[in-house]
Amino acid sequence: MVLPILTYPNEILRKPTKPVTFPLSKEIQKLSKDMIDTVRNADGIGLAAPQVGKSVKVIVINLEKNGVPLMALYNPKVVSRGFKKVDIEEGCLSIPKVFGLVKRPKKVVIEAQNAEGEKVRFSDDGWIARVAQHEIDHIDGILIIDLIKKYTQGEEIVSEWKKHKI
Repeated sequence: MVLPILTYPNEILRKPTKPVTFPLSKEIQKLSKDMIDTVRNADGIGLAAPQVGKSVKVIVINLEKNGVPLMALYNPKVVSRGFKKVDIEEGCLSIPKVFGLVKRPKKVVIEAQNAEGEKVRFSDDGWIARVAQHEIDHIDGILIIDLIKKYTQGEEIVSEWKKHKI
């Protein structure tokens, strides 16, 4: 089922999230499936549970168009960051019409759990690393508007929010 995607300034986007426990509850299993449906429907490359109103540590990465199988990760975290950083334009389904350059480590090591609760650990220096960092930020209450160094679109929208302390 496709879920509505919450947009800024919804307060859930800033709330701390809770870890997922195993075995996965039926609610978390359904949430994961619904998040996959939602990210595909939105033509997005990633989605975090807070974006659909759930304060739990669940993300999905949808890089199928790049030949990468879609993945749902539970309790993900960055455990190591390379020292080389790159500026890449990012957008966010929860902050429509706003894009800008975000500097992130090019290479990261991610630890998470799969749907069976098994630990997974992987290193990447491409799109998986980029999307994983963005989505992990979401489960930590961090948004791209906190990180953008130079706006490429929508700066006036963010200026209005700041003016009104939103």
